[in-house]
Amino acid sequence: MKRTLFAVFGLFLISLITGCGYNSMQANEEAVIAAWGNVESTYQRRNDLIPNLVEVVKGYAKHESDTLKAVTDARARVGSMQLNKDLINDPAAINKFQQNQGELSSALSRLMVVAENYPDLKANQNFLDLQKQLEGTENRINVARERYNKAVQVFNTSIRTFPNSLTNSILLHLKRKEPFKAEEGAKVAPKVKF
Repeated sequence: MKRTLFAVFGLFLISLITGCGYNSMQANEEAVIAAWGNVESTYQRRNDLIPNLVEVVKGYAKHESDTLKAVTDARARVGSMQLNKDLINDPAAINKFQQNQGELSSALSRLMVVAENYPDLKANQNFLDLQKQLEGTENRINVARERYNKAVQVFNTSIRTFPNSLTNSILLHLKRKEPFKAEEGAKVAPKVKF
């Protein structure tokens, strides 16, 4: 009788341990870290393309130095921010990162307007190639952000649902991750004037 009771208790204990979510929460956190790495990678790709784009535009639009300076300055702010995996645990750092990236996107938009004003620049094959690369990179950034947000959602759900929430509060003490959020004013569609 004692042996049977001990075996039943042992099976119950094993089922509790395997169903506690410890491993799944760890895997979900690693997925968040990997997704964040992909976000960083796509931003780095854009950061690497910008000097080439700026040099091509400089050759054609020397007197548009304010726009070029804005792009260069925004890129410098983005490049000066130290990125590491701990950044995803600091909502303020993620907001600053997003703000710097938003300023860079805004400066790049102004640069594209400069390109529209210079037909020779638009016809330059190097510029067209760089513009396509930049557009592709912006699309990759968006996809990486969406994948990061999905990984954050899965992770946050895994640490907040039972029995994982119990395991997390006793053993892991994992904190919720912050998803990417839209910039201030992003809800208002930009106005195009001709």
